[in-house]
Amino acid sequence: MPVLERVPLLEKDLKDYAAVVGDEVIEEIRTLAEPLQGARVLHLNATAYGGGVAELLATHVPLLRSVGVDAEWHVMQGSDEFFAITKQVHNGLQGADIAWTAAMQRVYLERVLDNSLAFEDEWDFVVVHDPQPAAILSFLHGSRLGVDPTKWIWRCHIDLTAANEKVWNFFRPFIEQYDASVWTMPEFVPNSLSTENIMYAPPCIDPLSVKNLDLALPFCEEILRQYGIDPARPIVCQVSRFDPWKDPIGVVDAYRMVREKIPDAQLVLAGSMATDDPESFQVWEEIEQARAGDHDIHLLSNLHQVGAVQINAFQRMASVMVQKSIREGFGLTVSEALWKGRPVVGGRAGGITLQIREGYDGFLVDSVEACAEKIIHLLGDPDGSTAMGEQGREHVRENFLSTRELRDWLSLFGQLKSGAAIASPSKSYGFAPEKK
Repeated sequence: MPVLERVPLLEKDLKDYAAVVGDEVIEEIRTLAEPLQGARVLHLNATAYGGGVAELLATHVPLLRSVGVDAEWHVMQGSDEFFAITKQVHNGLQGADIAWTAAMQRVYLERVLDNSLAFEDEWDFVVVHDPQPAAILSFLHGSRLGVDPTKWIWRCHIDLTAANEKVWNFFRPFIEQYDASVWTMPEFVPNSLSTENIMYAPPCIDPLSVKNLDLALPFCEEILRQYGIDPARPIVCQVSRFDPWKDPIGVVDAYRMVREKIPDAQLVLAGSMATDDPESFQVWEEIEQARAGDHDIHLLSNLHQVGAVQINAFQRMASVMVQKSIREGFGLTVSEALWKGRPVVGGRAGGITLQIREGYDGFLVDSVEACAEKIIHLLGDPDGSTAMGEQGREHVRENFLSTRELRDWLSLFGQLKSGAAIASPSKSYGFAPEKK
């Protein structure tokens, strides 16, 4: 049995997005796809479920197919030990002081080698996501899979602005072997990275996914009641992975300050347990201890049959959405909430700063106290909150829908295929001629 697993996907049709983004955007995408008809594209990551990358690929790969690109999504195989190590790597790249030992490096490289031995078929483009499979190209150099005409791209979804030097220095030589790399923001790219063909392209949400489709108000209210949440009372909600960088304990602390002013407020902390994140169960237990049996703090996950429909309902019914991250690659849940017309109080971190325009469609905060203050402000001004949410929805329509991401990737594939010089973009996101 091959180590790499192919992820089965539902079909999507680009034309269905015309009602959301307009015919002009659809035609621009089809024009970009014309030189790439039949091109073989492989996306490789560590999990098919539970994280933002998996959500992105579940839409992006079918849309590539819809415009004539022969795209697939494969998932590497790991072990409990491997994923425990790569979670440490993730924390280290976001600035944590971890012990990065020779034994950890050996386990990492051995598992990536196993996956490289199962790598097969011929591809025009291979996109490798995040650090888990990052070293795979190094094991394929010299083989037909590791040289032209295949173009290799590394997509980093992590905020590396304060990366642990030991961990980054281990991964940097692997990244520098790629033909191009894609980052959420210029600030994430370490100055020590010596590579060309850098693209800046924030992730996007799918407006036609189950998580983002319109839901009737009575249906949403009934879902909330099923989970013991009162739809008639103010709801503060954070949707995220159970990860210390999302600061769920800080959200609990902020909520308790909010309730001093607004006693009937409720808090919903909802998310999923990702298969490549063993730390999530520990964080769950820490939140359980922090809420101390408070029945107005609702802690929910896929373990409680919370899926895309339930998350959709929670976001739509929230009075205020929160994403109080300390470090954040992007934070898809911010765009999800704004798309539903909900204002967001977010941590001043990473890609959240791209999505929230201060005082316009939400607020950026640096502390528990500031988070509580802004939540209280929004709860006390429902008309103003509604206006901010509406402005946020148009911001997402313009910048953070999956059609924009598809356009960016087609542009990258086209330029790598033609060997043309990298041109600066005319839009907000896209290519940059060099790392700033």
